[in-house]
Amino acid sequence: MPIRLTLCTIVLTIAVTAHAKTPVATGTGGAVATISEQASQSAMTILNQGGNAIDAAVAAAATLSVTDPFSCGIGGGGFMVVYLAKEKRVITIDHRETAPAAYMPTVFTANGKELDFDTVVASGLSVGVPGTVRGWHEALQRYGTMSFGQVLAPAIKVAQGGFVVNDNFSRLVEENTAKFRQFPATAALYLRNGKAIKPGTLLRNPDLAQTYRMLGKGGVRAFYEGPIARAIVDAVNRPPVGTGASVRGGSMTLADLANYEARLRQPVRSSYRGYDLYGMGLPGSGGIAVAEALNILEGFDLGKLPRAQAEHLYLEASRLAFADRNAYLADPEYVEAPVAGLLSKEYAAKRRALIDQQKAAAAPVAAGDPYPFQSDASVPLRPSNARLQRESAHTTHLAVSDKQGNIVAYTFTIESWGGSGIVVPGHGFLLNNELTDFDFTGPHPNVVEGGKRPRSSMAPTIVLRDGKPAFTVGSPGGATIITTVLQTIVNHVDFGMPMDEAIAAPRLSQRNAAETDVEPGFAGSAQATALAGHGQRWSGKPEEIGAANAIVFNPDGTVTAVSETRRHGVGSALVQKKPH
Repeated sequence: MPIRLTLCTIVLTIAVTAHAKTPVATGTGGAVATISEQASQSAMTILNQGGNAIDAAVAAAATLSVTDPFSCGIGGGGFMVVYLAKEKRVITIDHRETAPAAYMPTVFTANGKELDFDTVVASGLSVGVPGTVRGWHEALQRYGTMSFGQVLAPAIKVAQGGFVVNDNFSRLVEENTAKFRQFPATAALYLRNGKAIKPGTLLRNPDLAQTYRMLGKGGVRAFYEGPIARAIVDAVNRPPVGTGASVRGGSMTLADLANYEARLRQPVRSSYRGYDLYGMGLPGSGGIAVAEALNILEGFDLGKLPRAQAEHLYLEASRLAFADRNAYLADPEYVEAPVAGLLSKEYAAKRRALIDQQKAAAAPVAAGDPYPFQSDASVPLRPSNARLQRESAHTTHLAVSDKQGNIVAYTFTIESWGGSGIVVPGHGFLLNNELTDFDFTGPHPNVVEGGKRPRSSMAPTIVLRDGKPAFTVGSPGGATIITTVLQTIVNHVDFGMPMDEAIAAPRLSQRNAAETDVEPGFAGSAQATALAGHGQRWSGKPEEIGAANAIVFNPDGTVTAVSETRRHGVGSALVQKKPH
């Protein structure tokens, strides 16, 4: 499709660029919310050039891979949820990483014991076959209007010209210095004299710019075949370490890359207080867990209860949903998970009856039995209680809409901060450590197997009301993604908070543990004291939870893009203005 760039759009682009970074914006055209100013600008550039939300989402994602490389990138994978306005339907694109074909369920054990988690993270053993580029290709080919070369152009400009490192970026490097030092290509990019790159430094990544040019010219095959594919396989199997360093290699082949496929899957659909929610299905556990928790909460009139009691019920519903999530959910191509039962309103009523409205349950609570609600004549095995698998909390989420009404909610990741720590030499991108999302030992639905996709908590969500878009929301944060999305929906729908307040509110993440994770400054607050009266307890290591992005579709026809007002260095929200 030809691109028409009018004088109006040129002026619009210049005007948008001149604006100071803001986490909330309202207007009448396309909208974008990301954690990066450059990424939001890239999406806006594509929208102003006539691209649609899908084109703009890929442009933003490609730029995030430059400016936020420790959260995401073409060395990882993700879930994209898309609302197609003309067809009034929601589709999802699963481009989650897969385990190499040679992997067996014992790959993360030695002498009958689990390998050390952190040692596995910083190794080729943890690297899944990357799916991001294949996902972008499927999105653009099926639903976009622009080519790879067009949508990658803004990211190439940022990678080649550079961007100024901020405090948050420098802090993340500092926290991962020991991991990055092991790999010369990584150290050369992000360390200076063995120390974290300082705030204020102009950081260029010409290798990534060149990789993007190769993709722009050769398309998806340029990544999964040829020089880039060989470089990935070499880096995974024989990690390029410095003198004295020793890390485990993986068993990835060129065939693993060439055979990788994205999956178009039906969304998880549920309802809550008159809203229709669409989320990502398996191997994503987020959409199912959020829906189950909301089904449980629907039996309580949260808006009329004292706030502490309503938040207590939110925590208990989350606890029950996580017990089921941990027990049953995994890659649907390998495991027959009882999804229909878990999404049943009748099953939710059974789980709801277990909640003491005044007192927290002793953790962990047992998984329920959704099979009678499946209308399934088979007699499947019932799982035993599983401990909460360790899951890294470092991902990114973006939201984009266009003037035609198309919407993209997109969460993608390389797992831990900096993934495996391995930058592919000569190509400028970090490889994931996504396979650490598998359970290291079994029996369990989520053990590693060749070709299998690890269970994910990513929960990009699009919400409709009366058949029309109402809002979209998503977040990074590992397993806390589920609770961040759930709590934001409760804040917005039940407590009537505007979306910016719903996102900014203190986050509480209960994942079927004795203690609830909270953020710095929460313990000792009036809110915490009130909840403690219900028997709720707080973790001893408060950390920032998530970095959400959302778009609200207002009744008057305007749209409001919303990002973080304080977390992760403050986000960036932009909305097009109508040309004069």
